[in-house]
Amino acid sequence: MAALRTRNRSFLGRLSLPERNFIADALRTETVGGVLLLIAAITALAWANIPVLRSSYESISHYHIGPTSLGLHLSIAHWAADGLLAVFFFVAGIELKRELVAGDLRDPRAAVLPVVAALCGMAVPAIVYTVTNAIGGGSLSGWAVPTATDIAFALAVLAVIGTSLPSALRAFLLTLAVVDDLGAILIIAIFFPHGLNFVALGGAVVGLAVFWVLLRKGVRGWYVYVPLALVIWGLMYNSGIHATIAGVAMGLMLRCHRHEGEEHSPGERIEHLVRPLSAGLAVPLFALFSAGAAISGGALVDVFTKPETLGVVLGLVVGKTVGVFGGTWLTVRFTRASLSDGLSWPDVFAVASLAGIGFTVSLLIGELAFEGDAVLTDEVKAAVLTGSLIAAAFATVLLKIRNAKYRALCEDEERDEDLDGIPDVYEQDDPAYHLRMAEIHECKAAEHRRLALLKSAGSDASTDTDGTRL
Repeated sequence: MAALRTRNRSFLGRLSLPERNFIADALRTETVGGVLLLIAAITALAWANIPVLRSSYESISHYHIGPTSLGLHLSIAHWAADGLLAVFFFVAGIELKRELVAGDLRDPRAAVLPVVAALCGMAVPAIVYTVTNAIGGGSLSGWAVPTATDIAFALAVLAVIGTSLPSALRAFLLTLAVVDDLGAILIIAIFFPHGLNFVALGGAVVGLAVFWVLLRKGVRGWYVYVPLALVIWGLMYNSGIHATIAGVAMGLMLRCHRHEGEEHSPGERIEHLVRPLSAGLAVPLFALFSAGAAISGGALVDVFTKPETLGVVLGLVVGKTVGVFGGTWLTVRFTRASLSDGLSWPDVFAVASLAGIGFTVSLLIGELAFEGDAVLTDEVKAAVLTGSLIAAAFATVLLKIRNAKYRALCEDEERDEDLDGIPDVYEQDDPAYHLRMAEIHECKAAEHRRLALLKSAGSDASTDTDGTRL
């Protein structure tokens, strides 16, 4: 029994430092975060659609906890959407700040292409949804649902498929997704308020001001900032503005440029610490309690027949691709902007289709747009999942084709036929190289002729004059 208790204590005990660092580093990669998100979504769908488990999913999702006196007696699903997702938006705010002060968004000339691509990639899906529902007589409330790109999923697909793709392609997608996140944040803040409470909003603003002053004074310590962040979040929630805006605001306030002698800025350090929490807990739990739509054969048919759901699918698959690619092409065509070295238009088209993966934020906006209509909310969730799956599959095919081309180019660049330790591509302008290659080809041709003669002689020696074998 003592040995058993020891094993149990070891199993349930704290991880060793190497194990903890390994798990944290894994959660910081787009691939692992995207896989966890996918696993959570599949689990939610299975949990919500298996008859014997469906009631437990609904019971847990709608179970309320939290202090009623503070206006925070929320369901588990609500806590995941408004609470945990604030952590994701906090990290997104830091990423946006870093791009603004040290990344591609700092230089307007470098930022113009992904920024215009992101804006067009939000406008065109909204237009596609609106036109579809205007023609079909559906609700226009969900126009914003297909406007968002899921940065975790999109970068995970690119990381898994695009092993040989140019690094400029990932930078383009990352910048596009950051701007897309900012657009989604503004849409949530402006178009989906819930009865503004100016007292709570004023308190949240004061809390943010205190947060900013403490940062500028160099005050350090999680025991100062975590309680303050919780207060700001609670006030923002009660103000009627979506509580995730608090996370974005605090992320944007962090300093992301390095002072002399600093190895990492405060924003970089905090993002490094918080990203595993976001990728490993916050986003998967949100997906677990948001993606659980009841899906049947009839529901899948409705996705392509009802104007609201069809508008979401077309917005993600068609609108995103046309918007991102079209915005990029028009900008290059009519301005001095140009594609990064090493990129081509098929690459941009593949990334444009990848931007149609609108999982996390699209689900959130869908819940806000159709709040109070549980049936339509579930149908829109199914449409988001369907559209994201189609976009991911289409983008995967295109990226695999482009990846195969770039892999072949890499192999050509590394080829060393003369075995002199220098890739042949670097010797093509050297006259001695051409002479050496001609000699090699001549030697190979002579060897082939010699082998052919030997084979012919052997064939003649093994047969008699009438052609029969001896």
